[in-house]
Amino acid sequence: MTGLLADYEPTDGYDEAFDAPATPRPHYRRVVERFAALTGDDAKRIEAVVAAEFQRQGITFTVYDDDEGTERTWPMDLFPRIIEAAEWQDIERGLAQRVTALNRFLDDLYVGEQAAVEDGVVPRWLVTSSKGFERHAFGIHVPFGARCMIAGIDLVRGADGSFAVLEDNLRNPSGISYVLENRAAMAKAFPTLFGDYTVRPVEQYGQWLRSTLEEVAPPSAGDAPNVVILTPGVYNSAYFEHAFLARAMGVELVEGRDLVVDDQVVYTRTVGGLSPVDVIYRRIDDDFLDPVSFRADSALGVPGLLSAARAGTVTLCNAIGNGVADDKAVYAYVPDLIRYYLSEEPLLSNVPTYVMWDDDQRAFCLDRLDELVIKPVSESGGYGIVIGPHASDAQLAAARADIERDHRNWIVQELVQLSSLPALATDRLAPRHLDLRPFILTGERTRVFPGGLTRVAMREGSLIVNSSQGGGSKDTWVLDDPLLAAADELAADEAAA
Repeated sequence: MTGLLADYEPTDGYDEAFDAPATPRPHYRRVVERFAALTGDDAKRIEAVVAAEFQRQGITFTVYDDDEGTERTWPMDLFPRIIEAAEWQDIERGLAQRVTALNRFLDDLYVGEQAAVEDGVVPRWLVTSSKGFERHAFGIHVPFGARCMIAGIDLVRGADGSFAVLEDNLRNPSGISYVLENRAAMAKAFPTLFGDYTVRPVEQYGQWLRSTLEEVAPPSAGDAPNVVILTPGVYNSAYFEHAFLARAMGVELVEGRDLVVDDQVVYTRTVGGLSPVDVIYRRIDDDFLDPVSFRADSALGVPGLLSAARAGTVTLCNAIGNGVADDKAVYAYVPDLIRYYLSEEPLLSNVPTYVMWDDDQRAFCLDRLDELVIKPVSESGGYGIVIGPHASDAQLAAARADIERDHRNWIVQELVQLSSLPALATDRLAPRHLDLRPFILTGERTRVFPGGLTRVAMREGSLIVNSSQGGGSKDTWVLDDPLLAAADELAADEAAA
């Protein structure tokens, strides 16, 4: 091995690019050859070009508690992640199955008979005590039962090379804009490298998203639904993504002050007068959507919006109340929900998870906290997580006290030795841990977008990949197999029929 890969040593876990030291996996061979021919100076030059382009376009992300400031340029590592077509087909099926079951659960919970709760598949007290459970969502129907039109499901690959679901994001999953920008940056940085692979494109996301949102428009929308994106405004950490998606779909980006509800119909203010709105892709949390029904002090939402949703004149994406299904405590029951609603075995497993309100599971975990991962059920972005093997005695003692004080608010998981991939560390490539967030769209049918956001922990040995805590990202390549793609499309069409 030479160049950036000189002295590269895979970790003890699963290295996605190498079978063994200096032995690349077949689908990575050409990428490895290309990076082995680069020097540290080459990589720094390419990185600088990419970073300058990201900065010029305002592609940024907020990192809280960062000594260098909260706003920084989106970090992309140059070494791509590659997923073979057959493996992606398995992932795709597992994700579609999971999101289908979660949609069934949410729709049953809010407008159905609450069958899974009544039959004890998920404890009623657990559902009703979730911070994401929303009583205002009762009775609000969504076309096709697609309460979660956009899902981001976080996957990790363990030491045995198999993927498992780490958590579900069913409210406002972010990151898709960075998927598309990473691909554009890689195409400019390594234009000839794509010639050695048949990589599935990602540029069509805007088209996919718009068609999905149009599918779930209320019947009154007619043949040309008016779709808008509702943003909290320019000071939101994900505002770049909001504006990016509005451009990609060719729809209007609005704030709460741009909308008005009259006689249970939502309108957007335009220079030509009021124009009715049929679908709102909202990037605002439930509590801030409507100051009449939720927080009265919210200046971000639209007074009367909930009444319009209840009247069926507008569709909110994602639906109100989805947070109950991505509560990390409810996550533990998703495999059972798949069996209950679909009569199928889960194609993607959960990471082994223990619930702290169960006396036996709690006792089992408290005896080995230094080996496990402790998570608060309602936090996101990696905040509040304690990784046992990396924690101090004081941190473990505090985690133990938190669990004993509030059983409902904590889960504990087995530590997954995340897979790794070469990433640039100063002037060489070194193994860094990573995860994957694919995006799943549900309207008339459920579709899994090829690839997703690969997040990478840029600090050596770290298992925290979240961008909000300083993690980076990689371009994710799903290799194309026309025969597999055609078979999947045919199966999807038959299922829709």
